[in-house]
Amino acid sequence: MSSAPPSAAPGACFKFTVKSADEAATLIRERLGAAARVLSVRSVPAAGLGRLWSAPRLEVIAQVDVPAAPAPAARAAAEPEDQVAAARAAFRAAGRAAPDLAGLLRRAGIGASVLSRLQADPAWPRLAAAPLHRGLVEAGRLLVRAAGDRAPAAPLDRAAFLGSAGSGRTTALCKWLATEVFRRARLGHVVTAEFDRPNSPGPLPVFCEALGVPLAHYPAATRPATAGGFVYFDLPALSLRDPAANAPLAAFLDREEIGQRVLVLNAAYEAAALRAALAAGRDLAATHVVFTHLDEVTQWGRLWEHVWDAGLEPLFLSTGPSLSGDCEVEVLDTLVRRTLPVAEAEAAADEPAGPVALSTAA
Repeated sequence: MSSAPPSAAPGACFKFTVKSADEAATLIRERLGAAARVLSVRSVPAAGLGRLWSAPRLEVIAQVDVPAAPAPAARAAAEPEDQVAAARAAFRAAGRAAPDLAGLLRRAGIGASVLSRLQADPAWPRLAAAPLHRGLVEAGRLLVRAAGDRAPAAPLDRAAFLGSAGSGRTTALCKWLATEVFRRARLGHVVTAEFDRPNSPGPLPVFCEALGVPLAHYPAATRPATAGGFVYFDLPALSLRDPAANAPLAAFLDREEIGQRVLVLNAAYEAAALRAALAAGRDLAATHVVFTHLDEVTQWGRLWEHVWDAGLEPLFLSTGPSLSGDCEVEVLDTLVRRTLPVAEAEAAADEPAGPVALSTAA
């Protein structure tokens, strides 16, 4: 056993960053000698992108004790082993059992139906056998490929925005108008209708005026006024409890030959309410879907079930209350990015460690 180096003055503290308890014990014995003792051990995750493939390391702080009366030989011999045991115990406390790919996807909120379909894909055995960070990347690609395996819908030009009360359909329409005017420089107008029940326009009139988009109340022109222009319709809330109450909506859509119908869903609703809204939207022949209130959702993975099973074209994701922002139009890529980081952080803790780094600080 080596004695403490000249710089290891009695009472000095040193910090080591290592990958295992054995590594820490060896460094303490070689650098500080038998007089050193461990003050603290904590897990330190890898920085930056290294979190995807590197396991957390141990930060060990040790101190060289002030020389005391010689201890019995048996105690001196046991001291290093005590340090090893303490470091190993701390390492075990900081560690976790390595989860498999399916477990990580479940933790990310992926539902049982979506996971079972992923596992039925011929590529799944290869994904499950790959390192976790690679399996997660490939699982994300598989999710996008499966959800996007449908004929692309035509760009919107005459579309009605439908949704239950509290879904945020008028706010969603404002966000889409801002996207059309600011990003695509398109021209058009908006039509509101009430039928047999009131339809509060909320911020729509003021917002349309700010955008320079004409707003009319039905009866009004329901065809674009300019070539390549748009007409969007703000309609009363649809009913989830009484399908017959939606008959005026269906009659209006069919009479005016509005084939593009955007269903607006509050993603913060529980699963049963989302399924009921989807069923009502399908009864009205919805063609597109918008998910709102995503700033209130902690696990976006639950949306994959509705993206896959609804059979509707995802139009955008509303991630905040702003009328002219908080709008993600790359729906599938955004869902992958917001779904899998939870699982990636879990995987980073259990991947093989990278090179050992050693730092000391008195």
